[in-house]
Amino acid sequence: MQHTYLRYECADSFGLVSSSASAQAPQSNSILAFGSQSRDLPILLTTAGSYCMGYHLRTTDCTIKIGHREQLSGGVGTGRALNSDQVVCIDVAYDEPANGDSSHSKYGTGNCKVATGWVDGAVRIFDVKAEELNSNKGCGLVQSLIQESFDQEDFVMREPLVLNGHSGSPVRTLALDNGGARLASGSSDGSVVLWDVVAETGLFRLLGHRGGITDIQFVAMQEGALDLLVTSSLDGFVKVWDLKGQCCIQTIPSHRGEVWASACLAIPDSSPPSTMDAAEAVDNERIRLITGSSDGQARVWSVKPPKRFQMILDEADSGAKEIDAAKSTPAIVEDEEKETEENLDDVCHYMGTLSAPPNISTSADRISCIHFHPNGKYVGVLHANTKNVDVYLIRSVQESMRKKQRRLRRRKEKAKIGSKATESDTTNANGQKRGMLDDPESEDEVNAENDEVSKLEKALDAEMLKASDEFEYYGTVRASHKVKGFIFVPYKEAGGGVRVVCSLATNSLEIHSLARKKARDTNSLSAVSDKVATVNMAGHPTGIRAVELSSDDALACTVSKNNTKIWNVAKRSCMQSLSPAVDNTPCYGLCSTFLPGNTHLVLGTREGHLLVLDIAAGEVVYVEKEAHNGAIWSIDMRRPTSQQPSLAIVTGSADKTVKFWEVEAQEDESSPMLVHSRTLEMSDDVVAVRYSHSTDPTKRMVFVSCLDSTIKVFFDDTLKFFLSLYGHKLPALAVDASDDDTILASSGADKTIKIWGLDFGDTHRTLHGHQDSVTDLRFVRRTHNFFTSSKDGTVRYWDGDRFEQILILNGHFAEVSCVSVSRTGAFVLTGGMDRQIRVWERTKDIVFLEEERERELEQMFDGVGREEETTGRLLLQKGEGDSGDEGDRDEPQSEAAVKRSVLSVAAGDRIMEALERADQELKDIASFRKTNPGK
Repeated sequence: MQHTYLRYECADSFGLVSSSASAQAPQSNSILAFGSQSRDLPILLTTAGSYCMGYHLRTTDCTIKIGHREQLSGGVGTGRALNSDQVVCIDVAYDEPANGDSSHSKYGTGNCKVATGWVDGAVRIFDVKAEELNSNKGCGLVQSLIQESFDQEDFVMREPLVLNGHSGSPVRTLALDNGGARLASGSSDGSVVLWDVVAETGLFRLLGHRGGITDIQFVAMQEGALDLLVTSSLDGFVKVWDLKGQCCIQTIPSHRGEVWASACLAIPDSSPPSTMDAAEAVDNERIRLITGSSDGQARVWSVKPPKRFQMILDEADSGAKEIDAAKSTPAIVEDEEKETEENLDDVCHYMGTLSAPPNISTSADRISCIHFHPNGKYVGVLHANTKNVDVYLIRSVQESMRKKQRRLRRRKEKAKIGSKATESDTTNANGQKRGMLDDPESEDEVNAENDEVSKLEKALDAEMLKASDEFEYYGTVRASHKVKGFIFVPYKEAGGGVRVVCSLATNSLEIHSLARKKARDTNSLSAVSDKVATVNMAGHPTGIRAVELSSDDALACTVSKNNTKIWNVAKRSCMQSLSPAVDNTPCYGLCSTFLPGNTHLVLGTREGHLLVLDIAAGEVVYVEKEAHNGAIWSIDMRRPTSQQPSLAIVTGSADKTVKFWEVEAQEDESSPMLVHSRTLEMSDDVVAVRYSHSTDPTKRMVFVSCLDSTIKVFFDDTLKFFLSLYGHKLPALAVDASDDDTILASSGADKTIKIWGLDFGDTHRTLHGHQDSVTDLRFVRRTHNFFTSSKDGTVRYWDGDRFEQILILNGHFAEVSCVSVSRTGAFVLTGGMDRQIRVWERTKDIVFLEEERERELEQMFDGVGREEETTGRLLLQKGEGDSGDEGDRDEPQSEAAVKRSVLSVAAGDRIMEALERADQELKDIASFRKTNPGK
């Protein structure tokens, strides 16, 4: 009879405030969005692993989790497990307009649609009601597969709208139009798909980019007569698409490298048009496109209807003859001047670059993110690997015209002074230096001459409105760590200015207020950035090195660099965040264990210190300085028994020693202290140390894994050597014994798991399966089954008696470094370098090993087929390997938005077979009628 097991599924994950790019998920510029733009309920949505998290900006509390369930193939599982994919980008559209303005329904305050792009190539749209964002309800904050009550889970249980059309390529960016009826998504393979959200179908796919899509913007002009889409890509091009004709009408290659960010917005203006001269007035519909590339320059483009479109309107209005409707080639803006006549189909016109004053230092790194303020008065530019966000103020039409007139006046004055200087060059030939007043060039022109894009600057007409006339440097938001994304707070600041939310690389959020204030020394106004709030309680700033459960499974301790957090497992909330230090020097935590009573915690550090932490007080109550002369890699506690009531812990260090400590109470206080009792010298560095589970002191053993790839077994009472286990080619990173102390399992850096017999030290079996180093191993109590974690990002469930792999648990996006199993085996906690903690719960679903192997093979074949299809399509589409000119090939610019799968291929084969049969029947009928004319 086939042996069966109970399935473990991911019930929840926590510990992420805002996730960053991983090995599977590319960098995205759309990782922040506002779920509600009401001042009373400012809810910020962030991408956080398998969830979209919602935070209240005033209380900094998490109010909502948005996620979906994973349906396993073959109909197995409970159907309620958390998905194992990662959300990459997010965008929000609002159902109700703001202040009754139907033209800006995207910025309403009612119910909203949350569109998310995932690493598996799917686009999922969630309908969120306004009352579900209320923090008092806590809707969907905790989900469990064990509990039978789902009163708090009705939102999480609702299935989203799923749109599949990117063939497994990660969705890098997406954008909803103002009404939320259409959605455009761009993936890493360079394809752009336009979706009809109402009809829940794909309209078409736009082809033309050769690199990943970084940003997408909808542009509507002439009251919807022109329906455009602007896309930027890592291939260095920005393309403007006509959605009605499904074709590209303009390609902008004027970038020195990849285009990492772009933003487009129709800038409203409150200046009355009567105050400006009609000849110099700018169109009321000011649409500006800003692109950022790897050269660090933010280029500004004016988006206007093409002249050909205006000519058609003029001819239609005047009743003249129709103009020639011959197709013209897509317009390309070149760096060099080739033609004096402007193409009639140009939509984007170059205006210049955004530049800060000379006394303001800005980064020269590539631009990673550009965002407009919803009110159209500010624009922010973020450079990669920096802590600063540069904010520019957008002048009104009237102010821009005054700035332009001042620039032209200075230009004329400079021309006059230059002509006088040329006349006096013969008299000034004595070699004297020219003074500063003799060359009164403006700052903008000096910057333009020193800029790498001076060719485009010189090609601009002096009489036109430039970017320096319209954009003014406002200030810089300075965060405490590197910024990976930002967004403007939509509502107005009380004291003026602007408020910016920054997503940091340390898994935290910072809210900054930028306002102009008068300086004390001078009366000049300067923009000052003040940090208003920080959201960092619910996540580790770096990868998690260790996770440990308390004896009653109510608390969990996670350890990372310079940070230790205590979690309530039931509520998934952080109770304490500790930053232990010795002599004001932060300590790098490596391992931890709870003391009996679950009120104190022992922490081992890389500096060799042992710290005792009081969980309730959140402070260090005892320090054993330099307990070891090297890093303390492992720690374990000996449980007290009736025969040996004393409490002890054992530590293994890189100083080649294993030390035993007695836990005693301090004289002055009730807090515990550590007293060194014994030392065991080893021949090499100690990697892992573990007690056996025997309650008999004479049979209790200590397992020590060393850097020489051996595992030594000693008796605990006498420290007498018992066994030496050889077999690993690289050091064993973790060891653990079963409850009955009959078998020992070890996981090594050689990607193998070995099962040893403790009677004679023989190797029962060597298990293979992980693709990288196996970092941790833990047995399930009262069984011979155990869990392993690995650097390949998977958690695996094994049977130690039958030497079989039971389950592969996917969900982490980076190395999984630690595992902790509850005392009953009901759930498992895992932590990794992706800074998230995943909860795996045991369900009532039965696992059959043969069916599980078949499912794994199906998933493997599906993945291979998808990769081959994507690669082949790209090779065919882009023409790679062809020696001919790209312009000679007539390639389609759009295609149907469908996704190839096994079912679709099978259905297509059946249709082709039916068509062939029908064709053969027609031929047979025609042949019969030919041979039998009367019938």
